[in-house]
Amino acid sequence: MIADTPISQTHIREAEALIRPYIRRTPVLRVDMTDFGRAPLPVAFKLECLQHSGSFKARGAFANLIGRAVPPAGVVAASGGNHGAAVAYAANRLGVPATIFVPSVTSPAKADRIRSCGAKLVIGGERYADALSASEIFVKETGALTIHAYDQAETLIGQGTLGLEIEQDLPEIDTLMVAVGGGGLIGGIAAWFAGLKRIIAVEPEGSPTLHMALDAGRPVDAPAEGIAADSLAPKRVGALMFPFAQSYVDRSILVSDNEIKRAQALLWDTIRIVAEPGGATAFAALLSGRYTPAPGEKVCVLICGANTTAVRFA
Repeated sequence: MIADTPISQTHIREAEALIRPYIRRTPVLRVDMTDFGRAPLPVAFKLECLQHSGSFKARGAFANLIGRAVPPAGVVAASGGNHGAAVAYAANRLGVPATIFVPSVTSPAKADRIRSCGAKLVIGGERYADALSASEIFVKETGALTIHAYDQAETLIGQGTLGLEIEQDLPEIDTLMVAVGGGGLIGGIAAWFAGLKRIIAVEPEGSPTLHMALDAGRPVDAPAEGIAADSLAPKRVGALMFPFAQSYVDRSILVSDNEIKRAQALLWDTIRIVAEPGGATAFAALLSGRYTPAPGEKVCVLICGANTTAVRFA
């Protein structure tokens, strides 16, 4: 099935060259788990939370807008917030009209970011699936180009450029821990590494989309609840990413909302990194002990989003 998909290292490398002028090369921060009151373990954080629009999603957004023909009606995206913010940002940079559909659970920080980029914001239901349905009606009425949050080849290829960047920055790592919602990020990264690194998926207990899909052997509907519902609760993982997950993702680990909140708080309290709940989810698995590295294992944790109002400045 992987051989039949238009997603490969070659596609990712070509996309990276196209979008490089528009994206940041985000930094790596090396810490030790003793900083967080745990046993000694060197860890590398890849801080994609510092990407344009506040998350990794800018990569996929630019890959779509640069790689596809955009009609006069512009582009439309359904999003829990981060994808919409990224599409709004990319569209603004490239002078393209954008309409973004979000569910009511979208955080105010994400909604404000979308509006600040000049996109039209539409509230479409309570969850991501509702916003997606509303966006599909809009596409039929206007002819706008759909940019899917995760189940689109260009989206996965764009997110896969993060895998390329991590390989260049951290060639020595054994394991990469990645939060999962619809699977565009982990699918693109898995396509890049193709089994050369251990990839650990981390999901909230309230939205175990990949976990249930791996158990079932195919994408299936899952609950869409929890503290990270605005970024990691799409109902089911994408069909395009699933073969890559089956082949190259080592396992899916579930973490609780309290563990996510603890990870989010300690990232701020200890190293002054702001992460939204979804952005802190991968770290929650390491911090809580749900994932225990082997002696000498070199681990990278992806901090993937920072669109939150958890830290306010007077």
